[in-house]
Amino acid sequence: MDLLGVEKALHQNGYRKIACIDEVGRGCLLGPVTAAAVILPEDLFLEGVNDSKKLSPKKREKYFEIIQKEALAIGIGEVSHGEIDEINIKNATKKAMLLAIDNLQTRSGEKVVPDYVLVDAETLATHLPQEGIIQGDSKVQGIAAASIIAKVTRDRLLVELSHKYPEYGLEKHKGYGTKAHREALAKLGPTPIHRKSFLGKMVLPTAKSDENHGS
Repeated sequence: MDLLGVEKALHQNGYRKIACIDEVGRGCLLGPVTAAAVILPEDLFLEGVNDSKKLSPKKREKYFEIIQKEALAIGIGEVSHGEIDEINIKNATKKAMLLAIDNLQTRSGEKVVPDYVLVDAETLATHLPQEGIIQGDSKVQGIAAASIIAKVTRDRLLVELSHKYPEYGLEKHKGYGTKAHREALAKLGPTPIHRKSFLGKMVLPTAKSDENHGS
């Protein structure tokens, strides 16, 4: 599959600043949903770049550094666990994506406004021309690059949070509902950064205070 095919067609139609968007953390029980927007140079091919879920952590870190160096602009958007509970995860995901577009900037900090947007499987409330592509992180290089930026950014945050909540193993599961995570929840109850709306009918102990979680 030509991962540059969609972007090449848009370049041929006169678009130059194509922002590709993806998110991570949509299905987590804890923490924010994080989106990244990436604008890559025309005709740049990044050998081996793929959907972040298909790459090892070591490869994600490697490509993260390459994309940071090569990208014309990168933007990050983040919506907290509390706002996810308030507006639901779908709306929070779209908000994070829009924030990522608004936050696009060059390495020197200059703001960049794209002239086209490619989104992984969403339609956004923006005046910019856009296309949502199902499984875009496996079909479009720029969306794959955005998935890597978003994934590494959020994973690094969860590693930091693991020091505050060491009993939960956040550095391993990054907030996803693994067996170990659910066992910790059953034993300790939710932290202040768990998404209450995601815990559903799980039988949990009373929520712990920050003091009880090693802050």
